[in-house]
Amino acid sequence: MKDWFASLYDREQKFVLTAAVFLAFAILYLAIWMPLDKGHRHAVAGVGIWQSSIEKLKPLKGSLSGNTGTQISPSNLQQPLVVVVDSTLRIRRLNTALQRSQPAGDNIRVEFENIAFDELVMWLGDLASQYALQVQSGSFSASGDVPGRINAQLTLGR
Repeated sequence: MKDWFASLYDREQKFVLTAAVFLAFAILYLAIWMPLDKGHRHAVAGVGIWQSSIEKLKPLKGSLSGNTGTQISPSNLQQPLVVVVDSTLRIRRLNTALQRSQPAGDNIRVEFENIAFDELVMWLGDLASQYALQVQSGSFSASGDVPGRINAQLTLGR
């Protein structure tokens, strides 16, 4: 290759050297710089998404930390499960999604249709913190084409 390069005219050697330098820069740019830059931009975008998510969750921190100190009163533990479920659903305005509520021994089985998942989880949190009710078993399925809405069958107990 050295002999071939030496056999070229001066003008051709300059052209080949210029082309080689350009090709080296192009390879460095395409093979190293662009992937690093793309990864950096992706990381910056990810950090932005995380920061906005944290900002959205900050207001919830106060409401959640306020509920952790809630004491379960003995009178709440004495109420029948049917009454507890009915009253808490009415407070959260979720009673329209309730399809069936039936006692099953010490537990209660509830079925919901087309209920907002977020609201259901908040209601379950209320039951756990105020009435010591926990989900014993459950199943969930998507409710049509509406995102965030589900059908749910839950068994709740103490």
